[in-house]
Amino acid sequence: MTISADGKAKILVVEDDDSIRTLIYRFLNQTYQVQFAADGQTALEIFEEFNPVLVILDWNLPDISGYKLCQEMQKRTNVLVAILSSRTAQEDRIKIMKAGADDFMCKPFCLEELAVRVEVLLRRARSVTPPNLVFGQLAIDLLSREVRLKEQLLTLTALEFEILCFLATHSGKACSRQQLIEKVWGWKSNYGAEERVVDVHIGQIRRKMAKVDAAVPNFIQTVRGYGYTFAPIARRDRVVGN
Repeated sequence: MTISADGKAKILVVEDDDSIRTLIYRFLNQTYQVQFAADGQTALEIFEEFNPVLVILDWNLPDISGYKLCQEMQKRTNVLVAILSSRTAQEDRIKIMKAGADDFMCKPFCLEELAVRVEVLLRRARSVTPPNLVFGQLAIDLLSREVRLKEQLLTLTALEFEILCFLATHSGKACSRQQLIEKVWGWKSNYGAEERVVDVHIGQIRRKMAKVDAAVPNFIQTVRGYGYTFAPIARRDRVVGN
């Protein structure tokens, strides 16, 4: 996890509303090292130098959409992204998660909820790293957070990486969509629209694997009406790193 010299996690707040930005900054800066930006261009400049572990990002910015900015940042690092948005429609929530966001909060929100969500995300980043995982042609390096298929690097978002790792470390076990929402996102699912975002991200992982070679095994299998299971076909699968 990216931390400052004094041991505090680094958080970048990107929000064009002065009052909201100042409120979040003052609240989080009591616990973390926080920098802020009011537009996308400034945010990217700070992002390069600051190297935050978490970005709290407004969905509507004056110069770039939150969708594009989220994707651009996650191309550069495995940064965690939490989206702030006043949009509550189901299609908007799905689009936000499809952008690669790890979490989102609807405006208006309370600071206590923000604090809990930030802690959940940072706890994910602080989790103890297990051994590397190798499943035939698929290699998951949990130290560098890199995934290679047939020796080719897969460009996964931080959330896609977490989903793949969770399924891979529970290889052969069926995981429900609700379980993935609770364990990966850190939410309590009520079997609502949130569970559809699981399908979106699984689809993106599969497409990225298929781009390497459409003939490679489908490592993530659908459990009809329930969820997914990681089912590597190669018999020489192993865990390495001990």
